[in-house]
Amino acid sequence: MNKIIDLRSDTVTKPSKKMRQIIKDAKVGDDVYGEDPSVIELEEKIASMAKKEAAVFVPSGTQSNLLALLSHCQRGDEYICGQDAHLYKYEAGGGAVVGSIQPQPIEFEKDATLDLEKVKKKIKPIDNHHARTKLLCLENTHNGKVLSLEYIKEASKFAKEHNLALHLDGARVFNAVVSLDIKLEDITKYFDSVSICLSKGLGAPIGSVLTGSKEFINEARHYRKMLGGGLRQSGLLAAAATYALDNHIKDLKKDHELASYLTKKLKKIDEIKIISNDTNMLFIEVENSKELVEYLKNNGILISGYGELRIVVHRDISKKDIKKVIEVFKSYYSK
Repeated sequence: MNKIIDLRSDTVTKPSKKMRQIIKDAKVGDDVYGEDPSVIELEEKIASMAKKEAAVFVPSGTQSNLLALLSHCQRGDEYICGQDAHLYKYEAGGGAVVGSIQPQPIEFEKDATLDLEKVKKKIKPIDNHHARTKLLCLENTHNGKVLSLEYIKEASKFAKEHNLALHLDGARVFNAVVSLDIKLEDITKYFDSVSICLSKGLGAPIGSVLTGSKEFINEARHYRKMLGGGLRQSGLLAAAATYALDNHIKDLKKDHELASYLTKKLKKIDEIKIISNDTNMLFIEVENSKELVEYLKNNGILISGYGELRIVVHRDISKKDIKKVIEVFKSYYSK
């Protein structure tokens, strides 16, 4: 059977042979009782890397972001985020449904920032007519775009001046770390809480970590239990995530380089419009996108989107795979 080259997302990465052995040999306990040594090791490790007091391991980035909303806000409070932010657009409205927390989205700028002057105008006055604005949420990376440290510093100062907590959906924050050639703490120290996904480009099978102060994480643990996120002997998963942190971060650079290489080659095809290429993501626009996606699928290549198409490079994709992708694109447009 020919290999399927899956470029729909970096969530499709599979555990390596070494990672599977780590899972097999993992030391476990009951994490709901706080007794799983592998979970404790992971939480302490990521908290140290992020220079935070504590962390909690959860099944998904969606739950991690929801725990952050619930822990920062009360019923009837409000958070501000990007119109296309994952925690607003792609997480089933959890903050509103579960927490009765009102979202106030605004459009992202082209560089994936939120214009802080626009944010300022959306902060509600202290008045019985309004929800109370409590939280500002940023995303790094967003569509592969990396937030600059200068902007992050400015956003942190802005949040403090307006008595807002600052949360980072850092699902792909290690892509930003590698792109900027910095440490995780250089980004996370400016945020009150950070959600970090370990099952995307890093290649762990399951899991995200939420970091913050001890008080904040204790609150998040309460909500994790409420939402069914206590996984008992979850050290099997945590051990894989720790292995990924120890061994896979540097590999993200390869993903970025392959995405850039693919972009350069696709630029040479007149029928393809390159919208953006940042870190491990490439967005393109073509006519007859549905037909193209089907043609690629029939040739063993999976991508996602309609009209605007997204291509995501990850650790299971090789230079050989990318060369095949280029050839299949060329064959489609030479029909």
